Amino acid sequence: MATKLQDLPLEERLRLVEDLWDSIAAEEQNVVLTEAQRQLLDERLDAYELDGDSGEAAGAVVERIRRAL
Repeated sequence: MATKLQDLPLEERLRLVEDLWDSIAAEEQNVVLTEAQRQLLDERLDAYELDGDSGEAAGAVVERIRRAL
């Protein structure tokens, strides 16, 4: 019988998501963007650089999320 994802503990599901994301990131050079996607990313990067707000450090965000769980 197959396990439903929602039946897995949250910690295990998060680990699976992290593993999946890492496997995608390892192959990022194989991802081909369309011109429209590239343009949208460039626009978002320009907006980020103009904003000047670098946001929060990833570690601080993760810690806040973990405390909320």
